[in-house]
Amino acid sequence: MNTESSTALPAKHAVPARWQHELETCLRADETAVASVELDLDGGLRFAPGVVVVTNRRLLARAASDSDWKEWSYSAYGPHLALAHHDHAGVGTLELQDETRRLAVWRYTLGHNPEALRLIDHFEQQRDAALTGTPVEEPEQAVCPSCKAPLPPGQEECPICTREIHTPPSTWTLFRLWRFARPYKGQLLAGFLLTLASTAATLVAPYLSMPLMDKVLIPYQNGQQIDIMLVGMYLAGMFGAALVAWGLGWARTYILALVSERIGADLRTATYEHLLRLSLEYFGGRRTGDLMARIGSESDRICVFLSLHLLDFATDVLMIGMTAVILVSINPWLALVTLLPLPFIAWMIHVVRDKLRHGFEKIDRVWGEVTNVLADTIPGIRVVKAFAQEKREAARFREANRHNLLINDRVNKVWSLFSPTVTFLTEIGLLIVWGVGIWQVSKGDITVGVLTAFLAYIGRFYTRLDSMSRIVSVTQKAAAGAKRIFDILDHVSSVPESQNPVHLERIEGRIDIRNIGFRYGNRAVLRGVDLSIKPGEMIGLVGHSGSGKSTLVNLICRFYDVSDGAILVDGVDIRSLPITEYRRHIGLVLQEPFLFFGTIADNIAYGKPGATREEIIAAARAANAHEFILRLPHGYDSLVGERGQTLSGGERQRISIARALLIDPQLLILDEATSSVDTSTEKEIQKALDNLVRGRTTIAIAHRLSTLRQADRLVVLDKGQVVEVGQHEELLAREGAYYRLYQAQQRQAETEALADLREDAA
Repeated sequence: MNTESSTALPAKHAVPARWQHELETCLRADETAVASVELDLDGGLRFAPGVVVVTNRRLLARAASDSDWKEWSYSAYGPHLALAHHDHAGVGTLELQDETRRLAVWRYTLGHNPEALRLIDHFEQQRDAALTGTPVEEPEQAVCPSCKAPLPPGQEECPICTREIHTPPSTWTLFRLWRFARPYKGQLLAGFLLTLASTAATLVAPYLSMPLMDKVLIPYQNGQQIDIMLVGMYLAGMFGAALVAWGLGWARTYILALVSERIGADLRTATYEHLLRLSLEYFGGRRTGDLMARIGSESDRICVFLSLHLLDFATDVLMIGMTAVILVSINPWLALVTLLPLPFIAWMIHVVRDKLRHGFEKIDRVWGEVTNVLADTIPGIRVVKAFAQEKREAARFREANRHNLLINDRVNKVWSLFSPTVTFLTEIGLLIVWGVGIWQVSKGDITVGVLTAFLAYIGRFYTRLDSMSRIVSVTQKAAAGAKRIFDILDHVSSVPESQNPVHLERIEGRIDIRNIGFRYGNRAVLRGVDLSIKPGEMIGLVGHSGSGKSTLVNLICRFYDVSDGAILVDGVDIRSLPITEYRRHIGLVLQEPFLFFGTIADNIAYGKPGATREEIIAAARAANAHEFILRLPHGYDSLVGERGQTLSGGERQRISIARALLIDPQLLILDEATSSVDTSTEKEIQKALDNLVRGRTTIAIAHRLSTLRQADRLVVLDKGQVVEVGQHEELLAREGAYYRLYQAQQRQAETEALADLREDAA
């Protein structure tokens, strides 16, 4: 019987190094270690080493307190030998069970969760292979849950998704902006030609100074009369060149400024629109302030770079190139002396560039920390003041600002040395030109006019060279900003649109949840959930905090995609439906309703911007909100303030119910819709909910179990699995998980009532 796995590894590769020697002495001749998980907790949740190993013959375990390895042979226990897994409050648990009892239990911190989940997969494969005699099939290559790219063997981290963290910024990133510049290539070409022409015009005056010196001024010193017509012609040529350079410079600056602003606007719009298309999983790991800084300040920095610094850089390059050609044409040897500092400056730019690029990328990230503090405290100012934490938040901002200052100081230390050094080299070059030029004039190789023109050109040449060296700083800043923006644009949503979408004209409301599983990072949140919901049926989801209720709702709304199984609506996998079309059929009422700054009417009509005032009022009436809205100073045109701060919690909730009613959804999600209000307000909201759920497929999560008595069925979740399904009375009669939840709430309610009575009596 060939039961060896084709994926089995030698013990030294499958087991942590500290256990390898002991395991090799324990393994049999025909036995191979396949997978393991290292334990770091004992039964009392104290830190202690241990390991569980899957081989092709048995399961082995060893803890630091054990004198020898414990073993459970697949052939001895048969198909009923099973490994169960769950995690809670940062602790993962593996339970080894047979048909009648628990054989062993091991615990570990959640950092070892990926290894534990892989261990279970290998255990089931090797157990079945040992019992049936069929070899283990090669496992399918794992894919990243976010971007769906194949993962390297044995790795949980996606190299594509983590590129944002590990990839250093590169100047070449700026070339990716051509994607946004392409629509304006005609204006860019015109700007380039204007830059070329205006630069050429500025080079006319120094060239005319050469004959002005040799044919007018020097002859005059030698006793000849000044030719007024000749002087006027040269001066008119200089003035005309200056006038042409001014006009062309104005035109090119205006055109390129308009183009750069449009490129910046397109960049901001594209980034924001792409950000809106990303799943909630992306936002869960990012700070609001950092994202705001990327779309705002980073795109603005790129716009300034394109409109000012890149234009200056192009002008500098053209000026240096054209000046070098003129200098060589006038006197090649003197031109060679002029260009001597260039190799040294190029070498310095190469050395400093990488340091500046990494430094500016760090500055951007640290500045994100500063904006994160602002994004936390300003919206949450009421909480800050309520808990008198102004000094703490000020200290947090001061620390973020200090860190920002420290990083800037490090970059400025490099930059402060670079720029003066370039200036010093250009000054040395100018002195060398003076010396060589005077020597050549004394020998009669060149005239004073040629030297004068040379010095005029060199002054412009070195000025542009110094200016061009300074652009290293702004270029690296722009490259770092572009990298942070393209990190957003390159991110692939973990909830992608279907390549062959199925369009449903209307939804009846049948939901089939087929053996779904979901993992959030290393944590398994849902496992093997099966549920069928009829059209128009109301389902109540109950369970302890962290049991997976909100996660299940998020999966039905397709805020996330399932890791295993499928969710079907009217027999169609929701991953086949266009996301926008599908969500238009869903009404969502959250525990903490979010209202946008604007009028009450605008907030009610958020899901249907074209709604008439009559439709808005009808929705508000059905939500029992019409009366309190009319009591406001401007009725439906009253401003609610940012996040609805001018309204009470119950009023905000009823507006959110009206918002859901207005779009007339066939699927309705109520996520703890009445948990944060008092009893009297809850009754008002419950009346509104009764109007909302009528005729709709409804999934409701409620903290108070009494509010779900009208549900057609109750689904009890525990540790990410469905443990009971039934009606209220039926579940109470079973005296299972729901019964225990209900009894606990009853005892809590009685305790609170008794405490109120004692307080009243006192």
